Amino acid sequence: MKFSLPTFWVAAVVTVFSLASCNDKEKEAQPTVGTLDIEMEHVVGNRALALNTTTYTNPVSNEQFTVSRFNYYVSNIRLQKADGTEYPQPESYYLVQESDTESKHLHLKDVPIGDYTGISFVVGVDSARNVAGAQTGALDVNNNMFWDWNSGYIFFKMEGNLVASSAYPAKSFLMHVGGFTKPYNAVRTVKLTFPSSNLLVGADHSPELHLRIDALKVLNGPQPIQLSTFRGAHMPGANAVQVANNYAAGMFLVDHINAN
Repeated sequence: MKFSLPTFWVAAVVTVFSLASCNDKEKEAQPTVGTLDIEMEHVVGNRALALNTTTYTNPVSNEQFTVSRFNYYVSNIRLQKADGTEYPQPESYYLVQESDTESKHLHLKDVPIGDYTGISFVVGVDSARNVAGAQTGALDVNNNMFWDWNSGYIFFKMEGNLVASSAYPAKSFLMHVGGFTKPYNAVRTVKLTFPSSNLLVGADHSPELHLRIDALKVLNGPQPIQLSTFRGAHMPGANAVQVANNYAAGMFLVDHINAN
């Protein structure tokens, strides 16, 4: 069979456009978002946090104590990209509880593919959601992390018992931190830089970020706390701000990244 010259060129043009169309479709099919898992590992100094069963030492005063509850909110997660821009994760509100293993694994979906150099988040709940009325999920008021619509959410809870010594009797301690208005605004933002390598979210990369959360920093922070004399934090106030300043100053650290 013989083709005339015009027929040949028509066939060639059709072929070129067909290939271009296929390439465009392949590009369109490429995913633009991925996932990121964040694991929260709770420790007390160099030991794992174990509720009620392990005695720890306060480095501020050598007091012996146990921990019976360790809860906190993480919200408003933002990922810093290598190009200097940020990705703010929409509706990111998580209640992390030592007593609930599943709550210590945060799964972020629809994260734009890219190279990330750091992360920031609020420890607590922003003022807007404190006054937004009844909510669901992590912000459900039935999660026992809420005072009332004037005081708002309890951002952080650490409870436990001080072991008696010759200098002081045994007592329980309670740190409930909240407050979103001056002069006792306890909303704190933590910013962490990935220390050794960037975090790559890609079509074939679903990385895991491991954060190490050291409860000892609540006591051994810029405003040290001696449990035998600390009067506790039960509402927004100076004591709650003291605890918030301590945990914001070093309780959260990047331990490692699994590239996957």
